[in-house]
Amino acid sequence: MKAMSAATRFRIICIILLWLVLCWILIVQSPQITLRTIFVIVASGIVVFVPLYKKHLKDGKDRQSK
Repeated sequence: MKAMSAATRFRIICIILLWLVLCWILIVQSPQITLRTIFVIVASGIVVFVPLYKKHLKDGKDRQSK
């Protein structure tokens, strides 16, 4: 299995850190943690990380087997 390049790892780490900072800002700015806040964090995580997973992890394994 081919490993990810250093540039790809760096981009993924930057995206993760940016997402964490934005979630932290959302949590700090809201007066209280509600179900809506949790839903927004989970939904944004799905929107951000599922395409990354599909592109870099899942497709990488499928390409190797073909």
